[in-house]
Amino acid sequence: MRALPLCLLALSLTGCSLLHKPYKPITAPEARPATTETHARPAVRPAPVKLYTDTTELLSNPFRDLGEVSGDDCQTSRQDSPPNINTARKRMQIRASYMKANAVLLHKCEIVNESKGCYRQAICQGTALKVTGK
Repeated sequence: MRALPLCLLALSLTGCSLLHKPYKPITAPEARPATTETHARPAVRPAPVKLYTDTTELLSNPFRDLGEVSGDDCQTSRQDSPPNINTARKRMQIRASYMKANAVLLHKCEIVNESKGCYRQAICQGTALKVTGK
């Protein structure tokens, strides 16, 4: 009587093994043919903006004033790296390029202590210009 359940268990296990299908490895899909072109969009880069620090440099060139621009670099806590005036100046030039300017007349750059949201902050201010002559 004890052998009957063991025989049924053995038969059921062998019955499952009869349904076994051969193993077929999964392969990667075929590579696309070389004739298919992918259209990658180029990264949008701001146009180079010349920095003028003296108004006498602009006297011989006609230009148009496009408005005020500023750039900043923030040190949020004492443990962060200190603010950099060069970074603030570069950000000001990038903002001017978004205004379609090709030059910036720099008014001032300074480091401010305890500004809102920053432990210390480097700020540069200037005027975005569209210089037409060389």
